[in-house]
Amino acid sequence: MAEDQNAVPVKGVIPIHETFGEDEEDTRLLRAMASAASEYIQSFLWCRSIREGFFGDGCGGVVAVFLFHIEPSKKGVDEWLWVVVGDLPPAYLVVDVSKTPSQALENYIGEMSKWVKLAKQRRSSKKVIPVNTPATPEYAEALEGRLKFLCEVMVPRFQLAETQRA
Repeated sequence: MAEDQNAVPVKGVIPIHETFGEDEEDTRLLRAMASAASEYIQSFLWCRSIREGFFGDGCGGVVAVFLFHIEPSKKGVDEWLWVVVGDLPPAYLVVDVSKTPSQALENYIGEMSKWVKLAKQRRSSKKVIPVNTPATPEYAEALEGRLKFLCEVMVPRFQLAETQRA
């Protein structure tokens, strides 16, 4: 039974040490992003350690999606979490509704879009994903442009890669 709990609960990921890009530079950038994602998830007090890390997909320096199997430091914390990093605010997401890297990216876009809507009004809420920048119209517009690019370019690219790997 313990092995079933440790089985990777999503599709389309590879062990983080096998992270690769389209060329040497992309691979170097993605590996740096893997380190950033690891540091990000370990920065939370509820993360005692990382048991395993996986690479979902990404474009070096732009966006990358990783999956981490963590050892929580307290009860009630999910052991499996997606982490999205890149030229945008980092965030973690639960795997419940995101079973592939493209779904994780789509959910990231959806959650960040909620923040953008509030930030355009100089508002924030504990009910939306936390973002490490002030909630201002300027930051909202900058993030909105990145989210549009992710939605139009990166999500289809991730989806195509997933169908090719299946």
